[in-house]
Amino acid sequence: MIELIQRAAELLAHARHAIALTGAGISTPSGIPDFRTRGSGLWSNYDPMKVATIYAFRQRPHEFYEWIRPLVQSMRAARPNAAHLALAELEAVGIIKTLITQNIDGLHQRAGSRAVIELHGNTRTATCIRCYAVYATAGFVEEAIDRGEIPHCPACGGILKPNVILYGEALPVQALMAAKRAALACDLMLVTGSSLEVAPASDLPIMAIKRQVALVLINQDQTYLDQQSDVVLHADVAEVLPQIAALCRNYT
Repeated sequence: MIELIQRAAELLAHARHAIALTGAGISTPSGIPDFRTRGSGLWSNYDPMKVATIYAFRQRPHEFYEWIRPLVQSMRAARPNAAHLALAELEAVGIIKTLITQNIDGLHQRAGSRAVIELHGNTRTATCIRCYAVYATAGFVEEAIDRGEIPHCPACGGILKPNVILYGEALPVQALMAAKRAALACDLMLVTGSSLEVAPASDLPIMAIKRQVALVLINQDQTYLDQQSDVVLHADVAEVLPQIAALCRNYT
């Protein structure tokens, strides 16, 4: 394990244009559940096709809000963990140029990362599904969620949908294009806390591998790209990433 950590740090420190791709596993140490862990994942008690599709939202918004309410509350209470802080440090010293995340919790920004691409949206804003007005969620939307209510548009009374990407929705075009440009420009991709089971985020490392770009993969469980990665660490990202960032200081 120590040798792999050292190798990852060496590759990162000598990269000219490293980028990172993060998934739900980087936020589980902060108390935010991932999706697929048996017993604790978000899909343990809910069928995503019944609560997390755009069709289900339009037909049964109360079920969506019943599902997302505890998630929003846990994200609000969460704090960036050591893995978020390590990535922010790697960006601050110029190693990580872009951070692409599948997460909607905003913890990367709260940790200090600035060059963040949110592939799956965020909960900071919400859009009316009738008139398409956009509102900041701080205040009345979050209060409605806390009260167990469905938030409505002040202008037309339509239902407000948090700007997170549901099944059946296209990813934000600008975010997806920016992520693809980053994958095509990098000379190293660091994948942390992602099962790489959800496309198109799972396709980004393939874009890098096809260009013979170094791939460093840190995840508790195996992924379909383990055999094609230069370094694979099956470990807790909150333990491993700070060690890698500390070793990178010796090279800068």
